[in-house]
Amino acid sequence: MPPLPEPWVSRDWPAGTFLSKLPVTDRKALLDLGIPRWHSAGETLFRQGDKGDSVLVLLDAVVMVKAGAENGVETLIAIRVSGDLVGEMAVIDDTTRFATITTCRRSLISHIPGPVFLDCLRRRPSVALTVNRMLSERLRQAGRRRLDFAGYGVEVRLCRALLELADRYGRMGPTGAIDVGVRLSHAEYGALIGATKESVQRALRRLAAKGLVETGRRRVLITDKARLAKFADIVT
Repeated sequence: MPPLPEPWVSRDWPAGTFLSKLPVTDRKALLDLGIPRWHSAGETLFRQGDKGDSVLVLLDAVVMVKAGAENGVETLIAIRVSGDLVGEMAVIDDTTRFATITTCRRSLISHIPGPVFLDCLRRRPSVALTVNRMLSERLRQAGRRRLDFAGYGVEVRLCRALLELADRYGRMGPTGAIDVGVRLSHAEYGALIGATKESVQRALRRLAAKGLVETGRRRVLITDKARLAKFADIVT
């Protein structure tokens, strides 16, 4: 298969993403294994319960990871963006998909067959180590979110989620405000932190009134990160 253009290998991937943590040689080797495909907005890439036969590398993409309980309640588990790896757990464990993954916008995604990905892990220990560290980080994030649900109200949980997104995907604007880097509706923020859409709307209005954030259509800017972290009970 033809290799990806060099800019995909050498580009400045968002801090905290899987590709950003790979050495250039390993990044190139991994990207050369995949088949890039464009997907339309709202397209389902994997469904919960599907067989895990491939992994995806997000090249120019934003996707939602959602899982449903047996009673039909669906939860937004995570947002993944360009540079992230998704679908690896089912391939590594040889199990079915734990969650459903859907594109948030038109997205370019590299598809790597499961056996090819596993062979890469065997041949390149540094890639395997990066995958292990990524899975460990995601496990810690899931644990922190469970503690947040038990220990904090909606407003603080939202602050902590915004700071987590900003740390992984945020970009500083010309005015010094930090764009959290993803575009979510109030309902999607609610699914992420275990709250209703109306609760998120009220929390954002209060945070804006305190001068901690600015909001627009599916956009949140953190205007004072230090004060927001203090409000969220995070030691910086």
